[in-house]
Parts: sequence; C-alpha cells; structure tokens
Amino acid sequence: MQLFKDIIDIKIKNRREDAGLKTDNHLLFVEHDHVYTLGKSGDLENLLANESLLKNIGATFYKINCGGDITYSWSSTNSMLSYTRPRFFFTDIHKYLRFLEEIFIKILADYGLKEKRSDRETGVIDALIILNKNN
Repeated sequence: MQLFKDIIDIKIKNRREDAGLKTDNHLLFVEHDHVYTLGKSGDLENLLANESLLKNIGATFYKINCGGDITYSWSSTNSMLSYTRPRFFFTDIHKYLRFLEEIFIKILADYGLKEKRSDRETGVIDALIILNKNN
C-alpha cells in the first residue's frame, strides 16, 4: 500500500504545485482476498449479492477507478496490477492491456501452466483458475 500512497502523493503534488515529478512504472503480482469490485463503467445493479450476503460469505465490495463492470476475485486469486502511465506507451488502452496479458501468459508458461486468453473479457481467466487449483 505504501507504493500506491507514494504514487498518489506525487500526483497530488503535481496537480497542486505543477511540480513536474514523475512516477515510476510498476508491475505487481498480488494475491486477492474474497472481493467483488465495481469498475467505473459498471452498474451497481449488476451486483447480485446484497450487503448481508457479502458479510455472510466473508467478501468485501469496492468501487474502483478502473474499467469494467463487476469482477469477483475469490480468496487466493492471483492478479497482476499495473501502476503505470499507459499513455506513455500506447494511445490504445486495449493494445496496452493485450501486452499486459501477454506478459502474464509468458510468466505462467515458465511455470508450466497452459496459457489462454479470455475471449470476452480482459484477462487470462483459465490460467488463473489452474494456478489457484495448484496452490
């Protein structure tokens, strides 16, 4: 969390003072808790679990500042987070995301896991399921 806070502090300082400070690019691999997230282009009505059910199953819910709708990550889901400034790499965010997927696919291949892109979403869903079953 310190890394995220440092990036936010730099961005705030740049906005307030026009300091021109640069943030470093980071690619993190994390293990999730039992969580539902709602992306900025999502609709809260698509969350089919109410607060009581979330509490009963030990899950949390967050609104996040990323694209997408409702995403569910079960306990021990492995994900790759990118704290980068994609506009410095590509003007096409979808192209940038496909490159991130490719990185994750190649890392999984190094561990002998079959890689497969999800046809309808951003991510490498099948490989993540295999990875979680092996842990």
